[in-house]
Amino acid sequence: MLRAMATIRTICVGAALGVVLAGLAGCSSDRRIVVTSDPPGARVWVNDIEIGTTPAETSFKFYGRYDIRLEKPGFEPLNEARTARAPVHEWPVIDLVALAAPYRFKDRVKWHFELEPSLEVTQDEEEFREGVLERARETRTELGPRPVR
Repeated sequence: MLRAMATIRTICVGAALGVVLAGLAGCSSDRRIVVTSDPPGARVWVNDIEIGTTPAETSFKFYGRYDIRLEKPGFEPLNEARTARAPVHEWPVIDLVALAAPYRFKDRVKWHFELEPSLEVTQDEEEFREGVLERARETRTELGPRPVR
């Protein structure tokens, strides 16, 4: 009889601990993805959801692969996959202890991107280039042939 009571008590304590830990789930961690670029001011999408312009940040729920897209006028668009890796306090078994801790973990995943200037020539640039070449041809015609040395 005493043994049965001890077993029931152990089960109740274990269930109560499980309820407390489940209640703490999601409260012990503040997860953010921070995206920066050089130059700053690029529009950013994370998994096809626009989060703003760099420097930009957003919260996230899971660790794993994310598709990142950056666009800025005058620069090549950038599409890249990045991985958010789980910190030690999020690993299985360790996360149970972390959930019980009276500390709120802050996890910042920081990704930086270098944007390349666009090689595409705009209409204005093409017109400017043609104008410079035309003036050079006119100047050459006005000056005549090169002197012989």
